Amino acid sequence: MLYKGNKLYEVKILQIHVIKRGETLWKIAQLYSIPLTQLIQANKIPNPEKLVIGQSLVIPIWGRYHWVKSDENLYEISQKYDISVQEIVRINGITNPDEIAIGTRLYIPQKKRKLIDVGAYIDPSITAGRSVKEVGKIGNNLTFLNVFSYHINSDGTLTSLNDQKIINAAYQKSIVPLMVLTNFGNGTFSKEIASKLLNDKVLQDKVLHEAISIMKQKGYLGLDFDFEYLGAENKEKYNQFLRKASAELKKNEYFISSALAPKMRENQVGVLYEGHDYETHGNIVDFIFFMTYEWGWSGGPPMPVSPINKVRNVMEYAISKVPKNKIMMGIPLYGYDWTLPYVNGEKWAKSISPQQAIMLATKYNANIQYDIVAQAPYFKYVDKLKKEHIVWFEDARSIQAKLNFVKELGINGFFYWVMGNDFPQNWLLVQDNFIVRKRV
Repeated sequence: MLYKGNKLYEVKILQIHVIKRGETLWKIAQLYSIPLTQLIQANKIPNPEKLVIGQSLVIPIWGRYHWVKSDENLYEISQKYDISVQEIVRINGITNPDEIAIGTRLYIPQKKRKLIDVGAYIDPSITAGRSVKEVGKIGNNLTFLNVFSYHINSDGTLTSLNDQKIINAAYQKSIVPLMVLTNFGNGTFSKEIASKLLNDKVLQDKVLHEAISIMKQKGYLGLDFDFEYLGAENKEKYNQFLRKASAELKKNEYFISSALAPKMRENQVGVLYEGHDYETHGNIVDFIFFMTYEWGWSGGPPMPVSPINKVRNVMEYAISKVPKNKIMMGIPLYGYDWTLPYVNGEKWAKSISPQQAIMLATKYNANIQYDIVAQAPYFKYVDKLKKEHIVWFEDARSIQAKLNFVKELGINGFFYWVMGNDFPQNWLLVQDNFIVRKRV
């Protein structure tokens, strides 16, 4: 059971069902005793007439069902679901606990939920005119909304962003809007821009003054620093800049946070990692958004975007350096479609939403496989030009694995990159596993 203070929280427990050969939605609805329309609507199933083997569905029921296997007894089942044998017997009206037939369907009641922070980055250049609608659609599931991003110019000014309606929409859903500040220039993160800023205290003061002015004008409640590809030479200078920023932001009672690359050890080599100091950031900022994704990326070889074994390595290092109540673990809302064979420097992979992945698997009659080590789904197909592809993406199983890991770690929360990809099952699972904290 999970507590927050002296409160005990209850919630429905959604069940994940993986499609097998020969199954139909009608049969699945009958199996779980729910209306067919409810099953379709909850999952927003894009292919109700032609399901894909390996496709995962979230079953919207209060509690869950367990079918007794040949090698199970009630005690083992009670341990699996953290419920007493006596409670299973009472709820299911069992007359003889020592004689439970194989295949018997047992109802397991709802568990308790923990209060937690959930964030999401939104990039108006991706969501375009849908930004406000996206916030309205999923805003009940968010604590923070990180609006990406204000770029630092060489003269210390910041690029403009059409974000007022997004901020207003965040307030309507009681979400904390965070202004994201980046060393972004000419379509990529710039070490040159960062170095110029971090070596010029006058320029730093100008940037912070303008950022805080914009925050006051537009209603931002915090500043999120997403400085990437800094290099080792900028590590301590970045720490000093964050100390200065924290002092200014705290005068106005604003949150301060940073987004950090997924390091697995202190001395990890690479320009992306060497400028990020986990322990020092943990002492300065209120929250750290750890970017635990993009192992599989559009310009790299095919692999899961956020394999749980890699995520675990990063998070175990993070909790050794940063207080757990400051840690936000990253989760992707997308996957990639690679054309095979992969050749470094040639065709980049196409970004794809989970719903688009299901439709693609449906179109090409592809069976969805699941990598147990990475806890990630994938499938292969051959397109009309006879080109082979592989798609790695996220589904209900991979998201549940990540949410289970958040619970295991006992960290402050998690966040998503990036809003705008359709994935209704994800938000059902958030509601099922947690109570989202509202700070506004």
